[in-house]
Amino acid sequence: MDLGLKGRVAVVTGASKGVGKGVARALAAEGVDVVLLARGLDGLQAVARDIAAQFDVQALPLACDVTQHDSVRAAVEEVKAHFPTVHIVVNNAGEAIKRQDREITWDDADWLGQVQIKTLGALRMIREFLPLLARDGTGRILNIAGASGAMAWVPALTYGLNNAALMHMAGYLAADLGKEGIKVNTIVPGVVLTEWREVWAENMAKAEGKTKEQWLSEFCRDKGILAGRLARVEEVGDMAAFLASDRGAYVNGAKIALDGGLTVNAR
Repeated sequence: MDLGLKGRVAVVTGASKGVGKGVARALAAEGVDVVLLARGLDGLQAVARDIAAQFDVQALPLACDVTQHDSVRAAVEEVKAHFPTVHIVVNNAGEAIKRQDREITWDDADWLGQVQIKTLGALRMIREFLPLLARDGTGRILNIAGASGAMAWVPALTYGLNNAALMHMAGYLAADLGKEGIKVNTIVPGVVLTEWREVWAENMAKAEGKTKEQWLSEFCRDKGILAGRLARVEEVGDMAAFLASDRGAYVNGAKIALDGGLTVNAR
């Protein structure tokens, strides 16, 4: 299906791997020129080369730290030098859960470090790129949240707070920016089989003396993932492409679960 996105421009954070990379590829496959943002430039450049070669679009890799206002501002200026208008901003930057200790015992710096990346990082991106966003009805802001924002997932305290904040942000900004023709939505994936999750699943399976497939099947059953598998990165990308397109123009302020039934809580 041609979504009519050819020639538009998207900015995607956290684009060097995982969901961000998948979203960038899905948009590029529809003819969208993509600006790829992440902290590490080497990984971005490899993704940009692959996207440009495979989809015949422009792919601009820019090192950007969304926790730093000056870094986001510099990215805006660089984008302005290449593209007069941006149609799609995808907020995906974040970190995987790396610690298993009780987050209520963390100090302020640890809490703020988590919030700086995902919640405040998304707000910075929206604020700074807003002047470039199309006002002709094609402007889109897409937040990639996570199911832990809609349920308690141990040990994801600040992780869940960030995801809930992105969901709230979409509803608030949909009302705030609607008069300017900009749609704001949140995609809420469950557990996605990213590169990091692949290694995680392999290690967990090995520790329990099981195959990765067996371990993942049991994990999905235990967590109540009705689909019986993890989400594919491509599925998140497909949803983003639909919401970015004119076919998704009537969706605004939505929190779209893409979790295989996880939050149905069928246990």
